[in-house]
Amino acid sequence: MDLSCGVFICFLLLGGTELCYPQTIWSRETSSPLPSRPPVVVECLEAQLVVTVSKDLFGTGKLVRPADLTLGPENCEPLVSADMEDVVRFEVGLHECGNRVQVTDSALVYTTFLLHSPRPVGKLSILRTNRAEIPIECHYPRHRNVSSQAILPTWVPFRTTMLSEEKLVFSLRLMEEDWGSEKRSPTFQLGDVAYLQAEVHTGSHVPLRLFVDHCVATLTPDRSISPRHTIVDFHGCLVDGLSDASSSFKEPRPRPETLQFTVDMFHFANDSRNMIYITCHLKVTLADRVPDQLNKACSFIKSSRRWSPVEGTADICRCCNKGSCGLPGRSRRLSRLERRGRKSASQTRNRRHVTEEAEITVGPLIFLGKAGDPGAEGSTSPHASVMLGLGLATVLSLTLATLVLVLSRRRRAASRSVICPVSVPQ
Repeated sequence: MDLSCGVFICFLLLGGTELCYPQTIWSRETSSPLPSRPPVVVECLEAQLVVTVSKDLFGTGKLVRPADLTLGPENCEPLVSADMEDVVRFEVGLHECGNRVQVTDSALVYTTFLLHSPRPVGKLSILRTNRAEIPIECHYPRHRNVSSQAILPTWVPFRTTMLSEEKLVFSLRLMEEDWGSEKRSPTFQLGDVAYLQAEVHTGSHVPLRLFVDHCVATLTPDRSISPRHTIVDFHGCLVDGLSDASSSFKEPRPRPETLQFTVDMFHFANDSRNMIYITCHLKVTLADRVPDQLNKACSFIKSSRRWSPVEGTADICRCCNKGSCGLPGRSRRLSRLERRGRKSASQTRNRRHVTEEAEITVGPLIFLGKAGDPGAEGSTSPHASVMLGLGLATVLSLTLATLVLVLSRRRRAASRSVICPVSVPQ
């Protein structure tokens, strides 16, 4: 009776019964319980990134499919899991899947993202979940050991060991004319200029300087086949600039670990393929090392008929004329020092920096309307056909006009000879 009176009073005062009951009772009856853990859990281990994703990613009760989840710019797939499991797991290396690293004053920051990109199921054309991109970061302090495990040998700091084992990431890209972004299309017209940018991602390494040691153009990614055209030779001499091209290294560098150069586009004669590949051998040295004949970037300046280095003295480019560059005496001395210092971790680290190198191919570079194509040879272009037709029409018109003029004159002469006055004698 008391409860009925209370409900009746609430109805009179508040206009309904729904506000008379505590809100917590309504929540327990109509809503699902809150999850006990967040939908995405990230574990930053010493050399690995572990990401655990709840299949109920959006908390709506509609489970996402593992096939719709990827990690990083390289779209790494999750581990294989049973259908009954309610989570999806990723286990990748810190340098895998296109993860990016940023070096700050106090930490190494690895960044990536989890991508949910749903696709229709079967023959359906509808989606019931949203596309989502979740950023992920891992922060590692730079100046102390982040591992709780024993380090062997114990007298070598952990950060020094990791530094010597880290791989360098090289790249060779086609750029737009302003060098501000990567070229969207690999197509060219003959006579165009290709803007190439070689780069090394140094990460936590000491400062490095990149060099293009050798470059060659071929018809396939295999640099050993013929025909081939050498663009850079003799440890950094851009020999393509010796011909009628304006190919050269860009001065100054934007950064020590980046080297930019231009190449005037060309094609191989007597070949029907309208594409080429450019393969370059890249290497690095310590940034504070003085450039020499083995580590240089030299362009040929046609106006002065001399070689000019991007950095260093002009003497290091003189060997480009001879076609033989090297420092054999110094190389032997360096080799003996390196063999003698193999037991030192710091010398091992420096030697990796000096000898680290990579060979990268960019292409295919495709030419539009290439001169020398079979379709162009042995046939007349539309413009030439029009000009030839106009020429023939002009000649024919002049010939007809000449014939008409000649015939007209002959008729006049004949009429004058036949019609003449005759005097009749009286």
